[in-house]
Amino acid sequence: MLAIVRNWVDRHFGREEAVLLVALLLLGLLLLATLGDVLAPALAAIVIAFLLQGMVDRLNSWRVPNWLSVTIACLVLVGTIVTLLFFIMPIIWRQLVRLFNEIPNMLAQGQEYLMLLPEKYPTLVTAKQVDDMVDMIGAELGSFGQSILTFSLTNLPVLAAVLIYAVVVPILVFFFLKDSRKILDWFRGFLPKDRPMLSQIWGEMNQQVANYVRGKVVEILIVTAVSLVTFMALGVNYALLLAVAVGLSVLIPYIGAAVVTIPVAAIGLFQWGWSGEFLTLMVAYGVIQVLDGNVLVPLLFSEAVNLHPVAIIMAVLVFGGIWGFWGVFFAIPLATLIKAIINAWPTAKKVEALEKA
Repeated sequence: MLAIVRNWVDRHFGREEAVLLVALLLLGLLLLATLGDVLAPALAAIVIAFLLQGMVDRLNSWRVPNWLSVTIACLVLVGTIVTLLFFIMPIIWRQLVRLFNEIPNMLAQGQEYLMLLPEKYPTLVTAKQVDDMVDMIGAELGSFGQSILTFSLTNLPVLAAVLIYAVVVPILVFFFLKDSRKILDWFRGFLPKDRPMLSQIWGEMNQQVANYVRGKVVEILIVTAVSLVTFMALGVNYALLLAVAVGLSVLIPYIGAAVVTIPVAAIGLFQWGWSGEFLTLMVAYGVIQVLDGNVLVPLLFSEAVNLHPVAIIMAVLVFGGIWGFWGVFFAIPLATLIKAIINAWPTAKKVEALEKA
């Protein structure tokens, strides 16, 4: 038994790089598990730095000095943060408050629709079942509304955290963009000079993460803008709130589109009932989803992520359950990282090929 274990260890961990890679992964997991909340601003800054690096590179290609390119990129970031905090978020908050105020009317209208079910399908649905369902939905909505009220009154530290992010993250982004080469050279100083496997994984992941972050942010902005114009043209209530929800839904492949369909359909149904306007809304929403999945995504993501849909959904569930929002956002890159490690891992055949070479 010991011989089998020893042979397995020698076969998979016989190279220094393999042991070092496992140590780095364990260290990264330990830091995220213990200091995830503390490191969240740095993680957000790294994501934004990946996003803005394309702008810096483009400005550098136009012979703009690097310090000026970095400064312009950071000014764009600060302008975006100010716009979100002082212009967009207040509108979303007002629409959200108005939506909660109208929930009792929506619930009453929904009860009228549900009460038609026992008349049409008496063998499947009873009036008592409908009443129980309405009571359950009302209790859940009341609990959720109370949670929102409690959050707004007692979680003032969250507001302070948002302000800290608004100040600290742009500063970190500036230095990540300005000194990225120095930071990477500092990390390389702790690695062995001969590191083909680590170089292969880093090269693949650096390109994948950069493409994914930039492509995903652009996709969110385009889907949000198209949805907003469509909803406003159709006269849908809470157009901005719904458009933001549809835009953010692209963060969760397959699942997000299915989940956000519920509020879009519910608000359209309560606004117009079973009418032509409601059908027009659902058709327009379906067209947006189809164009996003079949046109926009292939255009934005230059390097396709060769992962099975089941693997993508499992990655979203697992990493989202572990790290929340960031786990969902990085589910596909993390799954790609696992795949890159598996492909680059020094198996017996690869080691023999390297030794022969």
